[in-house]
Amino acid sequence: MNSAFVPDADDVPPEHALLVVDMKGYSQIPEAKMAPTLADLDDILSTVFAQCGISDAALLDSAVKDRGDGAIFVLPARHAARLVDPVLGQLRQALERREQTRLASSPTIRLRASVHVGPLDPPAHRGDAANDACRLVDSDAVRIAMTAAVDHGLYLAAAVSDTVFRRSVRAGRTKSLHADHFQQATARVEGKHGFEETCWLYVPGLVPAVISPYLTAGSEPSPGADGSGNPPGVPDAQAGDGGTGTPVRQKGKASGKARLVQVGRDYSVGQEQS
Repeated sequence: MNSAFVPDADDVPPEHALLVVDMKGYSQIPEAKMAPTLADLDDILSTVFAQCGISDAALLDSAVKDRGDGAIFVLPARHAARLVDPVLGQLRQALERREQTRLASSPTIRLRASVHVGPLDPPAHRGDAANDACRLVDSDAVRIAMTAAVDHGLYLAAAVSDTVFRRSVRAGRTKSLHADHFQQATARVEGKHGFEETCWLYVPGLVPAVISPYLTAGSEPSPGADGSGNPPGVPDAQAGDGGTGTPVRQKGKASGKARLVQVGRDYSVGQEQS
């Protein structure tokens, strides 16, 4: 009797953890600076993975589909908690170190990120989990969190899916992060009317009480108590526009294609994800 396992079409595919990163303002970078900036980001991410115990990270060019301004990392599901803590904290520190040492001619790197987990069909790793991870990073919620980060001189804003939050943060698998470090929000994407998911926003360096007023105000300015139009508690000097009193805002629109990057030795190289 042949004991080899043959997957059935009705079987739920194996789960994988996903980290999506997307660079804010990439399209505004001069063309000559785009490739060096992406190379810097690749170096930062490789270093962070190694620092966080994901030492078997591998960038497989044959499995890459260019997102242009970021990447999707597909990892074994066991890494889901590590992607929240310590990866996000280490990523914040790495971005800050680069900012402190970069040449004046080199663009600043600010990132939106998302962490998700779900089933993906091998070998191409297709599935709703990858789509949802990209929608999280493109959602209005994380873009608003990015505005809060920029206003306070920070370089990273992340959205953690509810599934990852429950399995990692609420389950006590994150050593330095707890539920009170996160701001609950609803992720929506312009033009994706069927997508509406609970997520948990995390901006390393900001407490949820600072992020919450931005969500209440939405992406459009509303008059504050001081008449400035800024979210409550955000003075003109922090509005990110040189002190004109208008908050920095970003439109929640999904951005094209994405590099698909497998991290971990259990990767099976397949066709590019569409």
